[in-house]
Amino acid sequence: MDRRRFLQTALTSVAATSVFNRSVAAEGAYSVADSANAAEPTGRLQGGRAGPLREFRLVAQQGEAEVAPGKVYRNWMYNGQFPGPEIRVKEGERLRIIVENQLPEDTTVHWHGVPVPNAMDGVPGLTQKPIVPGESFVYEFEATPAGSYIYHSHVGLQIDRGLIGPLVIEEATPHVAYDRDYVLVLDDYLSGDPQPLGGSAGRGGMMGRMMGGDREGDRDGWCGGRRDGGGMMGMGGQMPPYQGLLIGGRLPDDPRVFETKRGERVRLRFMNPSGATTFRVAIGGHRMIVSHCDGRPVEPFTVDSLILGTAERYDVIVEAANPGVWPIVIAAIEGNAPPGRAVLRYTDAAATALSEGIPEGMRGGRQLDYQDLQSLETLPDGQPDRVFDLMLSGGMMGSAWSINGQAYPNADPLMINEGEHIRFRMRNHSMMLHPMHLHGHFFRVGNVLKDTVLVAAHMGRAEFDFVADNPGRWFFHCHNIYHMEAGMAREVRYA
Repeated sequence: MDRRRFLQTALTSVAATSVFNRSVAAEGAYSVADSANAAEPTGRLQGGRAGPLREFRLVAQQGEAEVAPGKVYRNWMYNGQFPGPEIRVKEGERLRIIVENQLPEDTTVHWHGVPVPNAMDGVPGLTQKPIVPGESFVYEFEATPAGSYIYHSHVGLQIDRGLIGPLVIEEATPHVAYDRDYVLVLDDYLSGDPQPLGGSAGRGGMMGRMMGGDREGDRDGWCGGRRDGGGMMGMGGQMPPYQGLLIGGRLPDDPRVFETKRGERVRLRFMNPSGATTFRVAIGGHRMIVSHCDGRPVEPFTVDSLILGTAERYDVIVEAANPGVWPIVIAAIEGNAPPGRAVLRYTDAAATALSEGIPEGMRGGRQLDYQDLQSLETLPDGQPDRVFDLMLSGGMMGSAWSINGQAYPNADPLMINEGEHIRFRMRNHSMMLHPMHLHGHFFRVGNVLKDTVLVAAHMGRAEFDFVADNPGRWFFHCHNIYHMEAGMAREVRYA
């Protein structure tokens, strides 16, 4: 199944979207750029060739997050915030981020999408030793290229404990005009501790040998059907028992409110650092002009809805030409978690009640396809020097998730040489979607640059090309963290 057909059939998974509450929570406009929510630099020193040095501190710690009135749960977070504080810098500045671990177990931080030096990539056991409790690690890299990125733990299932946050590198000269700029972090709400999804899940996991833990059988997993509200997606299609979907760390009964005025152009940066959920996104009363895909600039393209696999990001421009109070809706493509929402509110409109119904974009209209996008940057061209055919499979009867039948870490590295033009061709022989991510590189999908590509279930196919221009040992994996921990990963190693 190609991506366009997949998108055309995705509505069947969100048909149960409920009609949302009519009243808007009485709160002011929310922007993650507000000083109360932004990570504050600890110093501002003059750096070298890369320009000013911006230094931040992230403390990984336990805490409590209120996702709705009366719904407070203990999770892990950065600097006492969930999602973690926004880190926003200008292109060309140098970032120094001191990560302190106050958790009861090891952790790391990965800067998803940024082609950092290999030693700064945050993959335990591959690019760095994990940060043990009570110790710190300093990540330092140039803030380039500009774009919308995410940071998150790369240890075990810690993403689903709340260790996620946005990283924005502002471009010096945007190719689209806008008046306001908001970040929308999309996530799935798991009130309890994440656990492997039963069967063999975790036995080949990246941190299994390093972290230990009970990884045998189904005693603590969610295998073979429902458990605590979770649901199966058919044979081999397990999902964690998510209780809801979040935008900016809030459930729909206490939504984030994003304000605008008639005539403005609003830039919304949709980011999906969730543990396992692929989202469909639409906005009531408005279309979206896609301006960036995984942080990279594209020719503006107008759509009614987006599909964001885990770790994908899209920047869109919304033209504020329809005054009122409108829902920004997200719904899960897999699983049965209730939908989430935020609110787009015109401050100069008379209406005070949220518009009724499901956004038209959830029912039909133009749905974004990778093939619709045209990059504004130079793309890898010509025939590849090396082609890897990769079969994605697993999840059946408790089997490990694998690539070509091998489950990481008991898997052969994919060997490449610096300067080569590489092509990965993927076939999905499983019942679930796989958002595949290559660290340290952008790659070409169709006519756009990305760092994560969604491979449709049931014999879906995808391929991408990249130039081997960042030597090191890099991780390639499914960004559904349960699939990754159960073995769907490989090392890409420069010879």
